[in-house]
Amino acid sequence: MSNTVTNLRNTMQSSPTTTANSSDDVIVALRTVTKSYPLGKTVVHAVRGVSLEIRRGEFSAIAGPSGSGKTTLLNMIGCVDVSTTGDIIVAGQRTNELTDKALTQLRLFKVGFIFQTFNLVPVLTAYQNVEFPLLLQKQHTKAERDAKVRSLMDEVGLSDRLQNRPGELSGGQRQRVAVARALVTEPAIVLADEPTANLDTETGNNIIDLMKRINSQRGTTFIFSTHDPKVIRRADRVVWLEDGKIAETPESLLMGH
Repeated sequence: MSNTVTNLRNTMQSSPTTTANSSDDVIVALRTVTKSYPLGKTVVHAVRGVSLEIRRGEFSAIAGPSGSGKTTLLNMIGCVDVSTTGDIIVAGQRTNELTDKALTQLRLFKVGFIFQTFNLVPVLTAYQNVEFPLLLQKQHTKAERDAKVRSLMDEVGLSDRLQNRPGELSGGQRQRVAVARALVTEPAIVLADEPTANLDTETGNNIIDLMKRINSQRGTTFIFSTHDPKVIRRADRVVWLEDGKIAETPESLLMGH
């Protein structure tokens, strides 16, 4: 039993060794990254010296208890936040050297986001929510946008809900719209922050199945921030955080994989 756990841990937690032939496959690299926040007269050290590589096509979970730094780490990978020290390289670009405008462009063209609370625009239809990132890119004709939106809405099983607003959809349907919105720009990476937290068990499993299928068929890189055992056990790789540092994943979670 102990050997099985050790083998699983080595497979799921090890950082791949970078070689001259494989370095191009690294889509995200973190080098001794820290993130600190002032809080009154004290300083909160949310991330403490994390080094990590994620390769194209991985289905990875950044997991850990509440307050472990996983959402902070995800936000820095997604260019929503920047590191205090250390380097973060996303899709070949060193984010701490980019201007705000360049960071916005990197987010818009290379990163898709899926949120715990869906973050759909309530006054827009499902179709319009999915189309919105394409409008921001300003690179597609109306016909091209229409084809992309309809194709993805069909892929997530909501081709009959194009004209429904978020308030007319179930939680699972809203998260499917959010998945379609994250994918519509064909990003290099999709970041999902606690994507199953507001869903019941069956709906959460269905969302994981959907993202797993897209990962397999499209080769899209998925990185999750989660403490949900269902997501952790379906991940190809788990990075466990405690107190802002990488630690060993609990055996109970690995044995369910």
